[in-house]
Amino acid sequence: MRIWTRGGALFAAASAIVLIAGCGSSGGSASSGTSGGGGATQGLTPPQAGTAVPASVGQTEGHLNLIAWEGYAQPQWVKPFQQATGCQVSTKYAGSSSEMVSLMANGGGGQYDLVSASGDADLRLIYGGDVKPININLMPSWKNFHPFLQSPPFNTIGGKHYGISLQFGPNVLLYSKSAFPSAPTSWSVLYNKKYAGQVTVPNNPIQIADAALYLSKTQPGLGITDPYELTQSQFNAAVNLLKQQKPLIKKYWDLASQEISLFSSGTTVVGAAWPYQTNTLVADHQKVADTIPAQGATGWADTWMLATKAPHPNCAYKWMQWATTPKVQAQQAVYFGETPANKLACPIMDQIQKGSCAAYHANAPESYYQTIKFWKTPLAQCGNGKNDCVPFQQWVSAWTQITG
Repeated sequence: MRIWTRGGALFAAASAIVLIAGCGSSGGSASSGTSGGGGATQGLTPPQAGTAVPASVGQTEGHLNLIAWEGYAQPQWVKPFQQATGCQVSTKYAGSSSEMVSLMANGGGGQYDLVSASGDADLRLIYGGDVKPININLMPSWKNFHPFLQSPPFNTIGGKHYGISLQFGPNVLLYSKSAFPSAPTSWSVLYNKKYAGQVTVPNNPIQIADAALYLSKTQPGLGITDPYELTQSQFNAAVNLLKQQKPLIKKYWDLASQEISLFSSGTTVVGAAWPYQTNTLVADHQKVADTIPAQGATGWADTWMLATKAPHPNCAYKWMQWATTPKVQAQQAVYFGETPANKLACPIMDQIQKGSCAAYHANAPESYYQTIKFWKTPLAQCGNGKNDCVPFQQWVSAWTQITG
């Protein structure tokens, strides 16, 4: 069984977070589907915004050093890449977004070339000056991406692309069919005392955004328009909701395998999950299903981002091109259990594993993707031009209090 973690409890790079606490964030969310790339940044310019991008890919350097989620550099697509380009790949696997930010300090330190950053790390890397813009015109597959992943606000600012989108997935509501004969229509079940001791959610500070998204629909008076841009009062409301939820939680899961075990044993009947858990449980003949409730859902989307001091930039460009081709997108999506950015990967997924395209929503209508509010780094500066939002390091501190 593959064991995945994303974010987890390892939020140790507080110093990296502080660096950008006062920086501006992009307006809106990735689910807006706009092509403007990042919305308003309220006059703040990323340190590397003026860096020139190459007009073409030059002679490859023979090496490529990646920082990646485990499972993102598998032999079935790495070996053909090495044979085709001569770029020998070395991979450093990271266990959390903050570990990635730490490893990428000082522009990758002249050691690392690319990082497969999730949306809760992207803005930290961009405003920390650790990644630089790329020439999206050198990415042939980009035109075949889902529109909302072509220029999303978590990796595209002021029209400049700080990397290329890769794979994504929603945070779904996983439930036992025995406990729920019909699909729950609201995230409220995660806060319902009826299920005390039978609830599980990720052990991740970004989970505060899930509570904020729920409150944005159920308590509109709070005025929450973006679950990642919260004023202090909005933030406090989300934190208080999660503190009320604490007695209901059986376990805050760090690994997907932990949640799978909880549902397999019948220990939990409802929780926040990824499609990977659902599909693994269903394949094991467990009576579970998932849904995106009426309030919508948060989600994660990954980006290959180029280190400011990348020692092998041409191999890095070759890798970004390779990783976004339909075949490699399909291979990674099926292996990892996520959804490819490239729409043309769908039929290849079904060739690899029958039914996987639909299972991971790769052929879903655009309206499905619009329900997902993709992770982005919470910053002090909101989209309203004011520095009155709660920055990420305070999310980390609050999460420790909630779960402790």
